[in-house]
Amino acid sequence: MLQLENNKKQKLLLSIFFDALGMLSFTLPMIGEFEDVIWAPVAYWLMTKMYAGSVGKIAGAITFIEEILPGIDFIPTFTLTWIYENYIAKNKKSLPNNKN
Repeated sequence: MLQLENNKKQKLLLSIFFDALGMLSFTLPMIGEFEDVIWAPVAYWLMTKMYAGSVGKIAGAITFIEEILPGIDFIPTFTLTWIYENYIAKNKKSLPNNKN
């Protein structure tokens, strides 16, 4: 159980780090948009490796789009995916009429 908790904490810290890394493009005018072209596919890959299954694939696609489009890469998609995986998805599974 303790290892599970540490894994959750590690994933959260990595998610925050990757979101901060993605936001670095705001600090480099003009160069930052070029950095997003490189970061978008890397972020997609990282998201699919961190979050398994359809959650990782969908979040990866959203992350790719968010990073590749100019001006919207302030959205913390890694951290939001962590919140979804650890709170929203778990609450859905615990509902009484859920067939999953």
